Order: sequence, then C-alpha cells, then structure tokens
Amino acid sequence: MYRFLLSRQWVILTLVALLLIPTMIRLGFWQMDRYEERTARNQLVADALGAEPVPVERLTSPGHTVTSAERYRSVTAKGRFDTDDEVVVRRRTNSNDEIGVHVLTPFVLDDGKVLLVNRGWIPAGPTQTEFPEIPAPPAGEVTVTGRLMPDETTEASGIKDLKDLPDRQIMLINSGQEAERLGVEVLGGYLALTAPEPKGDTPELLGRPGDENAALNYAYALQWWLFAAGVPLGWVILVRREARDSGDSAGAEQEEQPEPASV
Repeated sequence: MYRFLLSRQWVILTLVALLLIPTMIRLGFWQMDRYEERTARNQLVADALGAEPVPVERLTSPGHTVTSAERYRSVTAKGRFDTDDEVVVRRRTNSNDEIGVHVLTPFVLDDGKVLLVNRGWIPAGPTQTEFPEIPAPPAGEVTVTGRLMPDETTEASGIKDLKDLPDRQIMLINSGQEAERLGVEVLGGYLALTAPEPKGDTPELLGRPGDENAALNYAYALQWWLFAAGVPLGWVILVRREARDSGDSAGAEQEEQPEPASV
C-alpha cells in the first residue's frame, strides 16, 4: 500500500519536508534572539530616559565614544551658543516625514570646550546650495538639557558621508570632524536638545526614541515553530490520503476485471 513512497515525486517531497523542519526551527530561534535583543534595547532606552540629568562632562569628553549605555542619557550643560560656526545636517525628516535639515550649533562651555547641540529640524533652503534661514538660539549664558547621542556613522544611519558640500553643510554629525573644523576640543557625541524649548516651535525638537516592536519577533518565533510542527503532520495526512486513494483504485480495478469463463 505504501510503495508509492519510493516514487520520485514522494522521495522529493519527503526530502523537502525533512529540510524545512530544521530550517523553520532555526528561524524560530533567530526570531527569539531578535526578541531578546529588542527587549534589552527597549529596557536600556527606558532606563536612560528615566535617569536624572547629570552634567555632560560626567559622561563624555573630547575623543570619547558614547556607549550604548550612555546613549539617550539626559545631560545638562552651561555655556553659550556659537551661531557663527553653526552648520546644517542635510537629508533629515521631521515628525511628518518632511525632508529638511537639522541645525547643529556649537555650544561653548565655561571651560572653553565645545558641545555639539542638535537644536532640531527646519525646512531646507530654496536650493540645495543655499544656506537656510535659522531661528536664533537664546543669547548669552544659558543652561541646556538634552539626550546624549553617539557620533553618527554611515553604517548606523544609512546616510552616505558626501564630500565637497556647500559651505556650512554636513551629512553626518561627527565630533571628530567638527573638532578639526573648529580647531577646538569637542566633546564626543552630541546633544539632542530638549530644553529650553525654542520660541515659535522652530526648530522642531527631535522626538523621543520609540520602542522597537519586540512582541512581533516573539510572534514570528512561535509562528515558525508552529510551521515546523505542521510539516510532519501535513506529510502524514498526505501519505494517508494517497494510500487511501491507491487502495480505492486497486479495489476498483479488481471489480472491473471479468470473471473467468466456466468450462
């Protein structure tokens, strides 16, 4: 009854099923790893956002690389904005996905070091080469608060660091490059400004980081494992159906065969 399993069609079908089962199991474990990674990241971000603000120089210094544990930490700094050396960061979007630029303003601390402050989003100028009109920051000495961010890279952002751009325009925020341009000591990373809020709601401040959807990866893991369990079940159902159909066909052929003539 089960000799059909030796046919070419059924051998291929069985091999495919045997290949699919471990593949789906591995995909389930991969999704579970992604779930754990995203859950850990969400907790890390929540802890950073919930921490009390600290002076920026407790967490970073010239040449320092901001770590994942330091990212999004709320920090404060006292000094003054240097709008003469202000630049804009191209190809940035706001909360409505409109393309514009980020305003990056050097913030001179009391000890002369510079903290890069991302003051938020504004529309781009009329042309790509024209420097846009930027609302002025508070004048004189001021205390700023914001989220500490690491230097941007092409690998992390997907934005290519183009060269030979118009004056005072950059693609990525990099404290090392800005230190060379300004000729002063620049703290590693930069500050995403949260306070003081701009007058007239412009520049538009950067929004809080959102949670990654870790639950989706958990659901995908369960889905792959259910698929892996369903493959052998489906194979058994198909085998039994084929065996039943083969038995019915054999019985029908026997009924159609004429009885031998009597002597």
